[in-house]
Amino acid sequence: MAFAKASAGAMADINVTPLIDVMLVLLIIFMVTMPIQSVPVDVDLPQKTEKPPENPKEPPDPIELRIDASGQVFWNNSPVAVSALERMMDEEVARDPSNQPELQIDTNESAEYGVLAQVLAAAKNADMIKIGFVQK
Repeated sequence: MAFAKASAGAMADINVTPLIDVMLVLLIIFMVTMPIQSVPVDVDLPQKTEKPPENPKEPPDPIELRIDASGQVFWNNSPVAVSALERMMDEEVARDPSNQPELQIDTNESAEYGVLAQVLAAAKNADMIKIGFVQK
């Protein structure tokens, strides 16, 4: 009697369909859970000029704006309400729009971001162009 010889080779093909399904589900999960509320901040970087101005003006003293942990804002070490900042910044810009003082913002690491966002919005609305962040 002769027996038929069965193929002794193992099946070498891997089914990748479940792997692709899992990867697509993970991709969708990451896309949905990604933070959506990111707010872009427009930054105007200085451009290289060919020649300096003929009569450079002496820059005015910088404005030191400090935000403490409780959210209180200090304008040159004097407490000020956040609602009054835009008016004060408008006055500084109106003195000489081409030679504005630098706004130096110092925030406590425990301060809420919302107060800083209000300060930056006031600076943008007042057309302040020299804004810096300092750590003291």
